[in-house]
Amino acid sequence: MNYEELLIAADEAGLTVKEKPLSLHDGRIKGTRIAIRQDIPTLARKADVLAEELGHYFTSVGEILDQSTSAARRQERQARLWAYNNRVGLSGIVRGHQHHCQNLNDLAEFLDVSEEFLLEALDCYREKYGSSVNWKNFTIFFEPSLAVMERLGRTEE
Repeated sequence: MNYEELLIAADEAGLTVKEKPLSLHDGRIKGTRIAIRQDIPTLARKADVLAEELGHYFTSVGEILDQSTSAARRQERQARLWAYNNRVGLSGIVRGHQHHCQNLNDLAEFLDVSEEFLLEALDCYREKYGSSVNWKNFTIFFEPSLAVMERLGRTEE
C-alpha cells in the first residue's frame, strides 16, 4: 500500500493521521491518533513510517517505548513485521522478480518503499524463514543475496 492507501486504511480503522513537526521520532501513535514527522522527504518513507505505526495499532498492546523488556521488543517486532508484510511481503518480492527488477534499488522503487525499509524487511524475513522460503511456485532466497526462482510443478500456499 502506498501513502494514500495507508491513509485511507487508517481512516477506515477510525484513526486520525496528522503530519507534525516531531523531533525525536518519525512517527508516533497514541490511542487512535498517529503523528508523522512532516519533513520526511519522500512519500515512500512516509508510507514506511505510517505502515509501522499502523502495525503498532493492529498488533501492540499498551506503551512499548521502553524496549528494555522482551515483551516490548516482541511487540515492536510484530508491528514491524506487519508493516513489512504490508509494504513488501513475499508477494512483492516475487512481483519485483516478474517485473525484472535487477537490484535492491530497482525493487525498492518498484514497491515504492525506501531502500532502508526494504533492507530491514529482508533482514526480518531472513530471520523468520532462514536462507530461503517456498512461496506458491517460487523459492525466494535471502542468502547469499536476494534471488527468486520459479519452480515447476505444483503450487504451494
